[in-house]
Amino acid sequence: MAKQKKQPRPKAETPKGFRDYFGAEVRDRAGMLDKIAEVYHRYGFDALESSAVETVEALGKFLPDVDRPNEGVFAWQEGEGDWLALRYDLTAPLARVYAQHRNDLPTPYRRYAMGPVWRNEKPGPGRFRQFYQCDADTVGTASMAADAEICAMLSDTLEAVGIQRGDYVVRINNRKVLNGVMEVAGIGGADKEAERGIVLRAIDKVDRLGRDGVRALLGEGRKDESGDFTKGAGLAQEQAEVIMGFMDARRETGEATIARLRELVGPSLVGGQGVDELEQIADLLGAGDYGSDRIVIDPSVVRGLGYYTGPVYEAELTFDILDDKGRKRQFGSVAGGGRYDDLVKRFTGQEVPATGISIGVDRLLAALREKGRIRTAERGPVVITVMDRDRMADYQAMVSELRNAGIRAEVYLGNPKNFGNQLKYADRRASPAAVIEGADEKARGVVQVKDLILGAQIAQKATLEEWKERPSQFEVPRGELVSRIRALLDSQD
Repeated sequence: MAKQKKQPRPKAETPKGFRDYFGAEVRDRAGMLDKIAEVYHRYGFDALESSAVETVEALGKFLPDVDRPNEGVFAWQEGEGDWLALRYDLTAPLARVYAQHRNDLPTPYRRYAMGPVWRNEKPGPGRFRQFYQCDADTVGTASMAADAEICAMLSDTLEAVGIQRGDYVVRINNRKVLNGVMEVAGIGGADKEAERGIVLRAIDKVDRLGRDGVRALLGEGRKDESGDFTKGAGLAQEQAEVIMGFMDARRETGEATIARLRELVGPSLVGGQGVDELEQIADLLGAGDYGSDRIVIDPSVVRGLGYYTGPVYEAELTFDILDDKGRKRQFGSVAGGGRYDDLVKRFTGQEVPATGISIGVDRLLAALREKGRIRTAERGPVVITVMDRDRMADYQAMVSELRNAGIRAEVYLGNPKNFGNQLKYADRRASPAAVIEGADEKARGVVQVKDLILGAQIAQKATLEEWKERPSQFEVPRGELVSRIRALLDSQD
C-alpha cells in the first residue's frame, strides 16, 4: 500500500497586498476616526454601516483602470446565481442603500461611513489590497452649497485631527469644465468615451507621473519602470496641447483662475456650466471665511473614477517628507471626492444628485505620525506580578481596584517561577510599572512598586548617586496602591 503523502503545513504569512495591524496602530486609527466622526456629526451627518459584500451588478464598472465590472474586485459566483464582490469603496454601496431605502430616508440624506474596502489590484510599496476609508456624502440635492459644505467640512476635519493650517490645501475643480475643454480639443462625442477615460486617468496621475508622463498617456502611451506598457489616448499633438493648457490654468487668485477657465471652454455649454458652478462654490466658501490658505480652485484636479459628473475635490498635504532614497517630496493627497449625479439613477431610472468625500485613513495616519501628532508607542498595562500561586485571589483584587479606577492593568498569567521573566514580559508590554507583593509584603500590609520607565532611563544614563536619589522601586501601603500608581502614571506623562 502506498504511503500517504503528508500534507504540508500552511505558510504563516499574510497574502500579498495585505497586512496585520497591532495594538497602538488599531487604537490610533480608532482615535482618529472618533475625531473625524465628531466633525461629521457636528455638520449634521448620520452614521451608516452598509454590507461589505455587494452584487457585482450593484457595484458597477467604476474602478479606475479597468473595463470589466468583475476586474479589480474580489468576486465569486453564488452557485448558478449572482456574482458577489467585496466592496471596492463606500460610495457605490451608498447608491444601492439610498435606492433601496429612499422612501424611509430624509431628502437630502447626509451620511458618513467608515470601514475597510478591498481592491484586487497589483500591490506595491504602501499600496495594499485592503485599506480603510472614511466617507461623508449628501444625497438628494443639486445645490452647490452641498459641495461647498463638503469642502469646508474636509478642511475642518483635517485641522481637528491635527493637520495645521498651512500644512494642507483642499483643491477644487469641475469635471464639466474638463468636458468642455475636451469638446474644444475634439474628443467630446459619444464615440470618444474611451479616449476621454484615458485622459481623465492620465491627468489624475500627474503627481505620480509628472507632466511628461501625462503627456505620454495623452499620446501613444508610456512604459513604466517595470516594463509594463500603458496604452495612451492617441491624441494628436494639437489636441494634447489643449489638455495640457487646461492643467496650467491656475492663476494667483480664484477669480483669475475662473476667468481663465471661461476662456478655455469657449462656447461649450457644459464647460460654461462647470465654470458657473465653481464660481458659486468659491462665493459660498468665501462667505464662510474659508480662504485660499485652506481651499483653492485648481484645474489639475480631475479624480480618476468614472462616476464623477461635476465638482471634484482633493485634500493635499503640503509639508515635505523624505522618500526611501532620502529625497524631499511633498506628502501628497489624503482625501478626494466629488459630485456623482448619475450613480443612484442606475437603480431607480431617475437622476438623484449626490456629492461626497472619501478620506484615506491609513495615509492620514501616516501623515499624523510624520508630524508627531500621534505617539508611535502605546503605554502598556500596569503588571501585577505573581509571587505565590496560592494567592491569585489577592492579585486579582489588586488588578480589579486599578481597573475600576480607570487604570489599565493585568495580572501576569504565565509561569511565575522565574521572577525575571515576569519583568521581561512587562518590558515587552511597554508597562509603566510592576506591582510586587511577596509573603513578607503581605504580612506587613505593603506592596513594592517598580517604576519601569524610570528604571530603564537610570539603567541607560544615571550615575550611582542619581540612582540612590531617584530609586526606581519603592514601597507603599497596600491601601494606597491606586493613588500611588495614578500619581506615578501622571509623573511619567
